[in-house]
Amino acid sequence: MKVRIVNHSTHPLPVYATTGSSGMDIRANLETPIQLKPLQRALVPTGLFLEIPHGYEAQVRPRSGLAIKQGITCLNTPGTIDADYRGELKVILINLSDQEQSITNGDRIAQLVFQQVEKVSLEVVDVLNETERGNGGFGHTGNK
Repeated sequence: MKVRIVNHSTHPLPVYATTGSSGMDIRANLETPIQLKPLQRALVPTGLFLEIPHGYEAQVRPRSGLAIKQGITCLNTPGTIDADYRGELKVILINLSDQEQSITNGDRIAQLVFQQVEKVSLEVVDVLNETERGNGGFGHTGNK
């Protein structure tokens, strides 16, 4: 699958870091660094614009190294970029650490994963089929 991209940043296009990588690293496109205080969030531009084929979406996901080393992660994860969106790709970052963190131009801030999307139609019924789980929800199987 090919995805058309416009790059208004000075950074190279996103690429897969290894042959087994699921996501492409995307970079901050900033004129000045962003200082994120603890629990502060920011919308970080990338300078990238995508033309995603119909039937697909792009997902913005956190980078594990940024999360463990600096406590920075993405909100609204995974963030969905719909096939018909043509605006700039921006990433919502939050600082979950107890120290101020800096995001600078060119920092790898998130990863981009492309997925096929199935469209469904909803059928209204009065009763759902039973399962062994039933309505057991959050933590219903315990933690051991």
